[in-house]
Amino acid sequence: MKEQFEMLRKTRKSLLDLVSDLTIEQLNEVPTGFNNNIAWNLAHLIAAQQGVCYLRSGNKMIIDEALFANYKPGTKPEDVMNQEELEHIKGLFLSTIDQFETDYNNQLISNYTPWTTRYGAELNSIEEATTFLLYHEGLHLGYIMALKRLVAVKENV
Repeated sequence: MKEQFEMLRKTRKSLLDLVSDLTIEQLNEVPTGFNNNIAWNLAHLIAAQQGVCYLRSGNKMIIDEALFANYKPGTKPEDVMNQEELEHIKGLFLSTIDQFETDYNNQLISNYTPWTTRYGAELNSIEEATTFLLYHEGLHLGYIMALKRLVAVKENV
C-alpha cells in the first residue's frame, strides 16, 4: 500500500502544479460542453476519496459534511469557489492522503463494505478501493487537463 499512497500524493502534487498558473476565475469557469470546472474537480477528488475510503468502511470522514455534500459524485458546481475556499481545498488535497495513510497503517480502516462503482469496478477491500482511487484520480486529471486547455486558451485569445 505504501506505493499506492505515494502515487496518490504524486498525482495530487501534479494536479496542484498543473493548475497553479490559473486564476480563480479560470478555475471556476465551466466551458461550453462541460458540466463542471477545475475547482469542482479538485474538491470532488477529496470528497470521493472520503466516501470511497471512510464512509464505505464505516468511519467518520475527516472533512466536513458540507464539503462532501457539495462535491460528492453526482454533483456539479452550484456556487463560485472563492480564494479562501480554494486555499482550504489545496490544504486538504495532500493532508487527506496523509491522514488516510496514517489511519490505514493504524488499522482504523479495516471493516470495508463491498460495492460496485459506477465504472463497474468491484471493490471488496480498502486496498482495492485505494487502487480504484488511482484510476479515479487519473480520470479527473484528464478532465482537468482538457478544462485547462479551454480556459487558458480563452485567456490568451
